Amino acid sequence: MPDSSLPPAIIRNRHGERLDFTFQSGGPDASSLVVIGHGVTGAKDRPFLVALADELAAAGHHVLRLSFAGNGDSEGDFRECTITKEVEDLGAVLDTLGDRAVTYVGHSMGGAVGVLRASRDRRITRLVSLAGMAHTAAFAQREFGEVKPDEGVMWEDDDCPLSQGFMADMARIDTVVGAARTVKVPWLFVHGEADDVVPPQDTHDLLAAATAPTEAVFIPGANHAFAPPHTAAMTNAVREWLGK
Repeated sequence: MPDSSLPPAIIRNRHGERLDFTFQSGGPDASSLVVIGHGVTGAKDRPFLVALADELAAAGHHVLRLSFAGNGDSEGDFRECTITKEVEDLGAVLDTLGDRAVTYVGHSMGGAVGVLRASRDRRITRLVSLAGMAHTAAFAQREFGEVKPDEGVMWEDDDCPLSQGFMADMARIDTVVGAARTVKVPWLFVHGEADDVVPPQDTHDLLAAATAPTEAVFIPGANHAFAPPHTAAMTNAVREWLGK
């Protein structure tokens, strides 16, 4: 990637909110760019996402880790975070890169973001879902169904208020399985078999619907965040697949 096409110093979404990101160069001979998006209540600096970025940069890929608006050090209100808005945020990042082809890696809810964006945006030429969410309404009810929106919080985290907007968006989308059928690019799934946040069945359902070339890696014992000692298995799976 020549210097003229590196990300600008500031990226803003269509609401004018600055999106925090970290760019890691894959070296002067790198020809591919990987964009990494996080899951609900997450941010770009989650340890397993940093580990993945380090691994891919060392393998010769440029990597951009993104915090969606309202998360991490990005501007915006967490209460306004929805999948729909994050799909727009990802589009804003891609817009700054022009027509450059990218690989998008999305974790958890960020995986659902990737399915919806890749189903309609040809700039995403490879897709990776890490513990990717398929059934958004079911997830919201399972995890937050007993919390009162606009009064309670997610997972007892006072920094992550549960909004009615979030719950309504998850219900409206319901599932991204239909969108998965229209994804046409090579697609890797990586899921921990011990994931108790987004069940591995979500990945099985996306695999069953996908019409694109797919590959899946299920990691025994790995949880939702691919905590050690399973981080390396996840990063190796992504690196090896991109190397193909």
